[in-house]
Amino acid sequence: QVQLVESGGGLVQAGGSLRLSCAASGSISRLNAMGWYRQAPGKQRELVAIILSGGITNYADSVKGRFAISGDNAKNTVYLQMNNLKPEDTAVYYCYADIRIIFPPLNKDYWGQGTQVTVSS
Repeated sequence: QVQLVESGGGLVQAGGSLRLSCAASGSISRLNAMGWYRQAPGKQRELVAIILSGGITNYADSVKGRFAISGDNAKNTVYLQMNNLKPEDTAVYYCYADIRIIFPPLNKDYWGQGTQVTVSS
């Protein structure tokens, strides 16, 4: 019913920048929230940043001041600009969306397939 397609991961040196994109498509009535989680090897998946439908954002303390999340409602797309990347940012980044689907009219959670971000020292 709904698909999330991510792009923008890759390999970058410490101090560099990457921009992740995630586009939602399908039976979408409303985007309640979109965001990014990440999971490093041997660690639990953690919230990186999220943006709510009203524009409110929330960030993990570890990325505040370095990452910026933004959304384009017309395109059902969320972006994560990552600056001053550190080796500890290395992880698989997953797009997340809380979406109200058209039918049945329910709120459901969706996940992207994940994109690898590797930061070399």
